[in-house]
Amino acid sequence: MEKSCWLNLSLHLLTILSAIQHPLISHASSDYSRHPPRRLILTPHRRSHSDPQQVHISLVGRDRMKVSWITDDKSSSSVVEYGKTPGKYDSSATGEHTSYHYFFYSSGEIHHVEIGPLEAGTVYYYRCGGSGPEFSFKTPPSTFPIEFALVGDLGQTEWTASTLLHVNRTEYDVLLLPGDLSYADSHQPLWDSFGRLVEPYASRRPWMVTEGNHEIEMFPIIYPHGFTAFNSRWPMPFQESGSTSNLYYSFEVGGCHVIMLGSYAEFEEGSDQYEWVKRDLDKVDRRRTPWLIVLIHAPWYSTNLAHEGEGDSMRKAIEELLYQARVDVVFAGHVHAYERFTRVYKNKADGCGPIHVTIGDGGNREGLALAFEKLTHPSLSMYREPSFGHGRLRIFNHTHALWSWHRNNDSDSLLADTLWLQSLSLSKQCTHYQLDDQPSPPLLSLTTLNDEL
Repeated sequence: MEKSCWLNLSLHLLTILSAIQHPLISHASSDYSRHPPRRLILTPHRRSHSDPQQVHISLVGRDRMKVSWITDDKSSSSVVEYGKTPGKYDSSATGEHTSYHYFFYSSGEIHHVEIGPLEAGTVYYYRCGGSGPEFSFKTPPSTFPIEFALVGDLGQTEWTASTLLHVNRTEYDVLLLPGDLSYADSHQPLWDSFGRLVEPYASRRPWMVTEGNHEIEMFPIIYPHGFTAFNSRWPMPFQESGSTSNLYYSFEVGGCHVIMLGSYAEFEEGSDQYEWVKRDLDKVDRRRTPWLIVLIHAPWYSTNLAHEGEGDSMRKAIEELLYQARVDVVFAGHVHAYERFTRVYKNKADGCGPIHVTIGDGGNREGLALAFEKLTHPSLSMYREPSFGHGRLRIFNHTHALWSWHRNNDSDSLLADTLWLQSLSLSKQCTHYQLDDQPSPPLLSLTTLNDEL
């Protein structure tokens, strides 16, 4: 079967999916109506077989970048030329290439090249494979301030395109994505379409991603382990952090230690992931990286009725490790809505626990998760809204950061939720508190926690 047959089959299936409309239920401001899902965008390949497509970059260590791209031409070289002046490449690096098969689908040649050492906060121009267009990126700063853009459950719909445009209107340094990238769901040509859709953004700033349930693509006996496309196309720097799996890893950037956990890898006590995250947290130096950030896919805390309780088993296994390490904030996806919690541990407000934020609202084809449970008072949930959008975490210095969530509203991006955070690394109360079965006393009242942490 040719790739075109796969694409036609995908089109038929996804046309049916995109036609499903969900009833609109308002759970935020009464003057704002929820928008329904929008149609899928299938992005074609308009370059030659030897030219690079689906170009994206990711961080590797403190001063290197991995450049990834695909060519239809199997003989294209895995070389990146780069420099600080447009059209002038005074450095080059050679990497590796791979490909994969999934039933009757055969991928193009997938190239991965690490370049560096690179200077922090610097614009570089580069070309992949010795031909095709010139790209550019800016390396993150070596210290504060630094800004992260956060988008979960992205997909490739008209809402996705709107979200990406909104993200790109304001400068940021690194994009964090807590799973569910392409929503290919085994229809492999949709991975190619997704790569072409995000290339204008993912080729300019590093995208650091972890897996979601839509990346699994497991099939008994034939593909028993899953994640074939995800691991081949989006390799992250897991070896550098001592991980044995692309499904969980960590990295440091601009005074932050970021841990990407795998909701769909074994996580029980004694598992490889559990033992790895223990070691990784033990190595964190809060004097060098005062901010400690974690990403997962399935949220541990949620009042939305969608995917209810799916993150509970992972929370029970790993939450205590994060609490002992004084993680500042945990970002999740999976639930197609926005929700922010107060600092929490073991289902109770706790001033030494992390803030939990669900941001699975990037623009996926399945639409929004509209129904929430009725809140009790006082509630751990501080703000919730079933709308598409994106978040930004602006870390100003060792002590303070500003979180903001921006709702998509057609051509506009509207600021809907903000919160100032204080790093737990400098909290004497939390630093010296000895863990036992009782939660530590809150640093501030629950009302105050909603405004300033």
